[in-house]
Amino acid sequence: DCPGKEGTGGRKRNLTLLRNKLYMVQRRRTEPVVESTTTAGDHGSLRRSQSDRTEYGQKLQEKMAPQEVSSMPATPPQEGEEEVSRRMMARRVKIIAELIQTEKDYISDLDLCIKEVIQPLRNKQIARFDVDGLFSNIELVHQLSAKLLSLLEEATTDVEPSMQIIGEVFLQIKGPLEDTYKIYCYHHDDAHTMLEYYEKDEELKQHLRDCVQSLK
Repeated sequence: DCPGKEGTGGRKRNLTLLRNKLYMVQRRRTEPVVESTTTAGDHGSLRRSQSDRTEYGQKLQEKMAPQEVSSMPATPPQEGEEEVSRRMMARRVKIIAELIQTEKDYISDLDLCIKEVIQPLRNKQIARFDVDGLFSNIELVHQLSAKLLSLLEEATTDVEPSMQIIGEVFLQIKGPLEDTYKIYCYHHDDAHTMLEYYEKDEELKQHLRDCVQSLK
């Protein structure tokens, strides 16, 4: 700063330039450091993650590996295969049981729908209410589901799990299933449109409410 050659404005400009230069120098010094630190940190955490996974994999293999006893021969490999087969069979049994229970629940819901909704609406003989159009062939769906459940129970009751042949049941009923649900699905959109129309009519809507209330 040279007093006498510059006024106050000149000194301010010099200070501003000096600050900018110092800022740029400091930025050039710190940016590579920050970048390299961040990169090193990312790689460090990645290496730790891979190390943890490797250690976990080794421990898991040690736990699953057959334990050798000095007084007895090593566990034969076929025992490991038998254990895998046993677990798969247990899982298969659970899946089949869930399949049968799901079919039972579905039939129970269909029973309620037919007894508490369809039949009461038919008995009322409402001129503007097309019960068969609204519910399509749901009663045939109920009959077919009951047949499927009967075949599943027949294939599993008093039958060893390894002898339960479930695939044959579905192959046996495949044709009727396709024919029945083809009709139901074909009329589904029309039934939905019909229901929307009935819900706009207060009198018809009240009949539906009564059915829903009886279901509850």
